[in-house]
Amino acid sequence: MSNDKRPASSRFRPRGRGSRHFAMSLPAEKPQQFKKTLSRLLQYIRPHLLSLLFVVLAAIIGTIFTILTPRLIGEVTTIIYTGLVDKMNNVPGAIIDFNQIRKILFLLAGLYLVSSLFLYLEHIVMAGVSQRTVYELRKEVSGKIARLPLKYLDSQPHGEILSRVTNDMDLIGSTLQQSMTQVIEAIVTIVGILIMMLLINHWLTFITLLTLPLSFAITTLVTRHSQKHFANQQRELGELNGHIEEMYGGHLVVKAFNYEKESLERFKTINRRLYAAGWQAQFLSGIIMPLLALVNNMGYVFIAVVGSIFVTRGLIAIGHVQAFFQYSKRFSHPIVQTANIANLLQSTIAAAERVFRLLDEDEEIPDREEALEQFSPRGNVHFADVDFSYREGESLIKKLNIDVRAGQTVAIVGPTGAGKTTLVNLMLRFYEVDGGTISIDGVDIKNIQRGALRNIFGMVLQDTWLFNGTIRDNIAYGREGATMKKIVQAARAAHADHFIRTLPQGYDTILKEEASNISYGQRQLLTIARALLADPPILILDEATSNVDTRTEILIQSAMARLMKGRTTFVIAHRLSTIRNADVILVMNRGVIVEQGTHEELLAREGFYADLYRSQFSAA
Repeated sequence: MSNDKRPASSRFRPRGRGSRHFAMSLPAEKPQQFKKTLSRLLQYIRPHLLSLLFVVLAAIIGTIFTILTPRLIGEVTTIIYTGLVDKMNNVPGAIIDFNQIRKILFLLAGLYLVSSLFLYLEHIVMAGVSQRTVYELRKEVSGKIARLPLKYLDSQPHGEILSRVTNDMDLIGSTLQQSMTQVIEAIVTIVGILIMMLLINHWLTFITLLTLPLSFAITTLVTRHSQKHFANQQRELGELNGHIEEMYGGHLVVKAFNYEKESLERFKTINRRLYAAGWQAQFLSGIIMPLLALVNNMGYVFIAVVGSIFVTRGLIAIGHVQAFFQYSKRFSHPIVQTANIANLLQSTIAAAERVFRLLDEDEEIPDREEALEQFSPRGNVHFADVDFSYREGESLIKKLNIDVRAGQTVAIVGPTGAGKTTLVNLMLRFYEVDGGTISIDGVDIKNIQRGALRNIFGMVLQDTWLFNGTIRDNIAYGREGATMKKIVQAARAAHADHFIRTLPQGYDTILKEEASNISYGQRQLLTIARALLADPPILILDEATSNVDTRTEILIQSAMARLMKGRTTFVIAHRLSTIRNADVILVMNRGVIVEQGTHEELLAREGFYADLYRSQFSAA
């Protein structure tokens, strides 16, 4: 099995800083195809239709019961007020009907209890629906990423893909869980309150509705001006975070070049711009609520004046006026809430659109039905008239012919960007050839399942990859079910056993993020031990000693010599001194093999390789 699951070309992928959540009121990102994306998202919710119907029913019942309570509280007020007025006027038999009040209070308690129960059930069931929906969607995305060709993954920043799996999924889940129930509750509340207000008094309802256009105009006007400042705030915040991450990530270089003062000045400049944008955005958004409160209070004043006149004329009970105050106060909230949800829905559909765009990407060409599930080659590799290009019309490799016998060491050299890693990607079928064939022991690699093909390769890369876990698990990553005895044997062969045993927990030592608690050379020895344990017939080595000291380099070269013994080995070399003993040296330039032969043969030709070699050793 390959000792490193990450493809060789990942070294050249663009690195994204990742996406972060920032809790602020930003203008919604608008999707390009709202209806189409919404319809597709609803397809994932359709299996939970019965649960959704229950959620709708529970939301309606819970909200209606809540709407009824102000009217009942108003009845209590009317009973008390009427009884007191009759007593003051010495009306015969005037009393405050506490029995009726008691009944209403018990009814209120029951309504509150039942309303809370249904709203609780609504949110619990909706949470299950949203989590199951996102679970299925996330599982589909995860499977899709595994089936995507390396060509796509190479062209996308890591942060962009990660954002779709995390941030976009979280946004979809939270919107399904919260916004759907809030929309239902808001609609029922608006309709229910409007009906209750109309039942109480048409004129007071008309006064309440008069304030809505003014509230809407204020919200629209302020939001239109604040959006650009929120966008500036987000942009400046992103630049500030990028600057901080860059400075702290490279703090050693910053200090070594005495760049602290310039770094701090740049931070202050960006911070001032962020302050200005944030202050303007918060100021404008902050005046919305006072202005809306002013408009609503004006409405309350009119309701109080007109309601008082109606009470004195006997056109309406005082409890109904009190209930109307409560209804009018609660009427504007669901309207504002619905507007916010509409804004959030835009962002959610845009997030779903990005997820679906990922799901619609072309996948790897499926393995042939007759492809071999298991393959144990000796290690003969043959390239026959291989053509390849990353972009159509821009040929990178043309009519390439290579014949490598089992056990040979093949070095691939050339300047940066010459296409050395491309040959490795083609052998592992990370990319498919445009023409010709690549065969191992006479079997076309297209007739071998990708999993079986990649199991026969072991990789030791310049960019070491170790995951957060024990040293034992990292070495055993290359071979499922490896015993402790085999792990220790591989570590000894890689000259890693000694330093492992000097660690506090030995083989059970937990490697931190990016294995920062051990040295680079020690990391490289662990990757070699992993490859030794995997025992692959074909090796791919990528200048594993380029970033270590001389003593560690000797250990690594000794371990690699043991690893290469009896195996077909492809060495991607930058330092030509390390490949003098290679059986075949392939010299690449601009994606073309310009020379091939042994070290002595290539030097004798006085060609491209000889120039490269002399340029590295000109000082000597």
